[in-house]
Amino acid sequence: MSTTTTSSPPFTLAPRRAYHLDIEEEIAARPVPIDAARVEELRRFDLIYRTLCGILFNFVPSSGHPGGSISSGRIVASLLFSGMDYDFARPERPDADILSYAAGHKAMGLYAMWALRDEVVRVSRPELLAPDDRRLRLEDLLGFRRNPTTATPLFRQHRARPLDGHPTPATPFLRVASGPSGVGVPASIGLAMAAMDAYGPDKAPRVHILEGEGGMTAGRVSEALAIAGTAQLQNAILHLDWNQASIDSNCVCRSEEGAGDYVQWDPAELAYLNDWNVIRVRDGSDLTQVLAAQKLALEERGPQPTAIVYRTVKGWRYGIEGCASHGAGHKYCSPEFYGFLSEFEKEFGVTFPRFEGEATPEGNEAGFWDALQVIRGVVESDPELTGALAGALGASRERLDGRGRAPRADGPDLEVIHGEGVRAEETPAELALEPGSTTTLRGALGSALGHLNRLSRGGILGGAADLLGSTSTSNLNKGFPEGFYNAFDNPGSRLVSCGGICEDAMGAFMSGVSAFGLHLGVGSSYGAFIAALQHVAARLHAIGQQGRAELTGEASKPFLIVCAHAGLKTGEDGPTHADPQPLQIVQENFPRGAVITLTPWEPQELWPLVVAGLQARPAVLVPFVTRPGETVPDRAALGFPPAAAACQGLYALRTADPAASSYAGTVVLQGSEVTYAFVDSVLPELDRRGLAMNVYTVASAELFDLLPKERQDAIFPPERAAEAMGITGFTLPTLFRWVTSPEGRERSLHAFRGGRFLGSGPGAKVMEEAGIDGPRQLEAVLSYAEARGR
Repeated sequence: MSTTTTSSPPFTLAPRRAYHLDIEEEIAARPVPIDAARVEELRRFDLIYRTLCGILFNFVPSSGHPGGSISSGRIVASLLFSGMDYDFARPERPDADILSYAAGHKAMGLYAMWALRDEVVRVSRPELLAPDDRRLRLEDLLGFRRNPTTATPLFRQHRARPLDGHPTPATPFLRVASGPSGVGVPASIGLAMAAMDAYGPDKAPRVHILEGEGGMTAGRVSEALAIAGTAQLQNAILHLDWNQASIDSNCVCRSEEGAGDYVQWDPAELAYLNDWNVIRVRDGSDLTQVLAAQKLALEERGPQPTAIVYRTVKGWRYGIEGCASHGAGHKYCSPEFYGFLSEFEKEFGVTFPRFEGEATPEGNEAGFWDALQVIRGVVESDPELTGALAGALGASRERLDGRGRAPRADGPDLEVIHGEGVRAEETPAELALEPGSTTTLRGALGSALGHLNRLSRGGILGGAADLLGSTSTSNLNKGFPEGFYNAFDNPGSRLVSCGGICEDAMGAFMSGVSAFGLHLGVGSSYGAFIAALQHVAARLHAIGQQGRAELTGEASKPFLIVCAHAGLKTGEDGPTHADPQPLQIVQENFPRGAVITLTPWEPQELWPLVVAGLQARPAVLVPFVTRPGETVPDRAALGFPPAAAACQGLYALRTADPAASSYAGTVVLQGSEVTYAFVDSVLPELDRRGLAMNVYTVASAELFDLLPKERQDAIFPPERAAEAMGITGFTLPTLFRWVTSPEGRERSLHAFRGGRFLGSGPGAKVMEEAGIDGPRQLEAVLSYAEARGR
């Protein structure tokens, strides 16, 4: 039973730094000059755009998201032809404003908008065109939702660009991949953060973020809004296409009509709650309101980010509205589809061919191409429209040139990390550790990042889930102002308040920081949480960096997921926190080179591994570091190779001659807790008994994978894997590439060998329960050696 109340709440919002206004009231109260000719140009352009969206859905065939693409068209066109300062001929220009499609479901609209913009320029101002490999042409729409292996005739003839179902940086002008689970907003805000830090408030490129209210319901979006409002990212402008329809609902949010199906805020309330300026646009199809709102957002800036909330209709004038148009549309070449085209036909005096014949891939493609040629013909026959819009793009470049934006002279220089001056084999004197001293792996990681941060003049921005000191992430800020970053009050700090305990938003946000190209984003939390919660963001960043590399040839821009307090030594926190599973989520679970995990066993390995990992230029680097203090081993006295040997991914602590009578096989160790236990308890006993063993430790499976095959076989011959047993503080499958025989796997020790989650207590007791402490290791290794002898 529902109840209502008319009483006021017993509280009011505390004062905000942000403003809130209604564009209708602003227009009535004061002049907001809007060019009537531009309104008419955009109206005609929008009709072409909406029609092209419907054509794309029809001829894919019947795939994509027409509703939101159509409802956002006037918002985006107004930005591209009036509100943004960018250079159409140079999509990668670093000082340009960015339009980030956080609403990845609107990819159909993105591609249609990009192709029409290219047509406008091709017809009227070809000198503004980018090089062919940086363009998205009308011909490329033949590749919408097509695989690169597509072999239909026109796709091949016109060398169409395969266009992903949701946006990635394989498309010009895009910096981040988007679509899944609200990742786009925090990643886009990360872009804004990096731009603000690199250029400063007066010169920072603006990051325009397109999203819908359905995408705002993801928890990481609220977390990201908090980051931007708290840090006063003035250059972030959110354009909210509030059409009130998602996949399943036509009443997503609370509104004047009543309660929402999913959330009880409207987007303006959510933004204002998080200290964002808010401009309400009551009619998002009214181009005068849209243009006025965007103009005011740029003029009435203040110190806060801005959200423009446009009320729109999903599938406006498509013939199918609301949630029914989200991922569906008119049936293939149906009377309803051709009825939708009639508005365009009447306006421009043309007729689209009616598809006839069999709907084979080749026949469908031919019909698609014929429809595109009608669109092209209309654009080519309207020089007044194309001239005006192409002229607007020329003016956009002139405005950008006039702004004189340049990164701060004392700003980040991340490239120094990849230069010859930083070597994995040479640990800086300030990071050298005295054998016998005590420190933590997390502390050594934080100190390594701090040293790199000072070298790169603050090129590293970091955050933690309310665990900056606990995970030693705070070390990366040494030498910089204390406290959290604020664009106006504390711009020198390298620590970002990622909304508190917000691993979800933090990963996407830091991926955006790195994607801008001038920073390294770092996020930290318990490995038990962060590896899983940031997996989607890691995938999208890796996909995005792959696409950008294919487009520009640039190396990947890594971000770091610090899996801190990793493993069983966090046992007093219990099985909810001392989790052996996170490594399996990421290790060797991405295309080669995209993600690199680091599993150092002692603090001296952190500098060489971090440097080697970063210089390999993965999209994501994932170090696993433990919490408690460890004794720094005397590697020379123990007969171990230097710590830099870890850079090869796997190396031998001990080697043995298989032909020797004392040869007892091979053991592979993975994880700090088990390696320390092995070195302390097992190695001395093997020496005492005169047993000769190969003992390997895994520092990074992916760094090992990057070695030439011949080098891999020299370090770890296949016959060693065939005879080996393993010991890991993680899960058994993480050993499978090192331990290949059924017997070796059966003898291997791992955290879940007992078939249950482990209990709480000091790390040593949890290891004992798991059977991977020193005495149990010795027992298992001796049993293995005896079996080999038999």
